[in-house]
Amino acid sequence: MSLRGSESIWLATADGAGFTALDRDVKVDVAIVGGGIAGITTALLLKRLGATVAVVERETIAGGATGYTTAKITALQSTRLSDIRSKNGADGAAAYAHATLDAITRIAALVQEEGIECELEQRDAFTYAGDEQQVASVEQEAEAAREAGLPVALTTDTGLPWEVPAAVRLAGQAQFQPVLYTRGLARRVDGDGSHVFERTHVTGIAEGPSCQVETAGGGTITAERVVVATNYPLLDRGLFFARLEATRSYCVALPVRGEVPQGMLITAGQPTRSLRTFRDYLIVGGEGHQTGAPDARPERYEALVEFANRHFPVGPEAPYRWSTQDGMPVDSLPYIGPYTPRSKRLYVAAGFMKWGMTNATIAATVLTDLLSDRENPYAARFDPNRASLRALPMTAKLNLHAGREFFGERATPADAASAGEVPAGAARVVRSGAGKIGVFRDEHGGVHGVSLRCTHLGCLVRFNDAERSWDCPCHGSRFDVDGAVLAGPATKPLEPRDPER
Repeated sequence: MSLRGSESIWLATADGAGFTALDRDVKVDVAIVGGGIAGITTALLLKRLGATVAVVERETIAGGATGYTTAKITALQSTRLSDIRSKNGADGAAAYAHATLDAITRIAALVQEEGIECELEQRDAFTYAGDEQQVASVEQEAEAAREAGLPVALTTDTGLPWEVPAAVRLAGQAQFQPVLYTRGLARRVDGDGSHVFERTHVTGIAEGPSCQVETAGGGTITAERVVVATNYPLLDRGLFFARLEATRSYCVALPVRGEVPQGMLITAGQPTRSLRTFRDYLIVGGEGHQTGAPDARPERYEALVEFANRHFPVGPEAPYRWSTQDGMPVDSLPYIGPYTPRSKRLYVAAGFMKWGMTNATIAATVLTDLLSDRENPYAARFDPNRASLRALPMTAKLNLHAGREFFGERATPADAASAGEVPAGAARVVRSGAGKIGVFRDEHGGVHGVSLRCTHLGCLVRFNDAERSWDCPCHGSRFDVDGAVLAGPATKPLEPRDPER
């Protein structure tokens, strides 16, 4: 079984955004850190209201979580409503469902109003039972969805080429090409006193009457207010790292040689299998796990390819494969609003729970109202500083896991005595003097050594063989083989180490 490439189909089928890096000082009404759907949509909505904005993105617009998704736009999200209802009550699930429906309407309106070519298509959404044990979860989700006001129906007719014991269906949902969408919106933001900057790394944010966003290139953005929309909050204030579980999941796209289901489908339990089509490809997602887990291996992709080839008329190879990282809030609702209880000018959007197309759009709508001093019906529900007694067990579990990783990994022995024992295309924990370092050897024999100590809070990182990165199991920071930050909350790279050869 062959897996070629490691590229998202969304990034591969979209032209570059074409924005420059920040190379000067800029002054605007609102600065937005993060160039995904949340940040770009917030910027456009604020610009429509007459504000000047500046968006800064570390890589390319939509090149983060937005470009590594299945890009489903639906209020039926596996068993999300059942989960929200268990932690926030029926009114919490209803608020989330209605906010999601509003977001779907908003996306369709923006596509039409701004003339965005992003292959927006209407599709039905299904949560289906992967086996008999998942039937109860399907029925529970149907009940929670109806109670929340969604017009769902139980069915066994999903279009899948095998018999499904139960499924819940929500008609009239949608899918699109998320990179084309986001970059199309970004082009509407840039100009007339507003700016979009790519490849601009934010190093610090000072909150005050005049906020300052500092960048690695030396340029500074001065703004009355700042929004941090970086998937995982990049500032430790607010202690989001203690309230978000970082998880990874995987996708493959295979060419279709025959008929495949036209709906958007996802299982009600494990193993997760998420399905949709794009052009002549079938996209299969799943195989999720906590960031930094020891079983982050290429076999995750192979399992998805095997599933697709077993059930569908697709090509044997996956020319596109990608993975993504998501923040899972302890009470299963996103964090949207003031960064801390005392923040007057600093705002955050995070915790989109693997459903970022709609949750990012919810965040943009809520933040636009807050920044414009307007009432929003969902602002209190998604306030990042809300108290939730029902979430305390999950909070304790999450932080117990971080504590175990922090102390337990220090007793783990090295995998190799020297860098010479590290094979090409692999990484090992290597003994170095009295300590240990991480060493990766590339296919050309080059050796890349880094400190294993995460620059966030000092946990020891673990190698992710599926993505060739060093991942922190405590709070989800990720680094490339040379130590550069791939994902926060860390903002500083791993320290380089020169291994003895």
